[in-house]
Amino acid sequence: MKAFKVTGEINKPELSTPFAREVLADKSEHAVEKVYADIGSRHRVRRCHIKITSTKELKADEIENPVVKKIVTGEQ
Repeated sequence: MKAFKVTGEINKPELSTPFAREVLADKSEHAVEKVYADIGSRHRVRRCHIKITSTKELKADEIENPVVKKIVTGEQ
């Protein structure tokens, strides 16, 4: 699996919040789908209110999330 950083913005009628998430996925499309599902379930936001601005594949040294980094690098 590869690590991706998905950045975007949640646009609710009274609030606009930027976000950045690091996720594991095989393709960038799958990473975007995971972010839609995660943000939608945690924050009760519909997909039409989530705007994805960029998706970037990360190298092992660029990963900030310790759980994702451990899985990608295979550390014990």
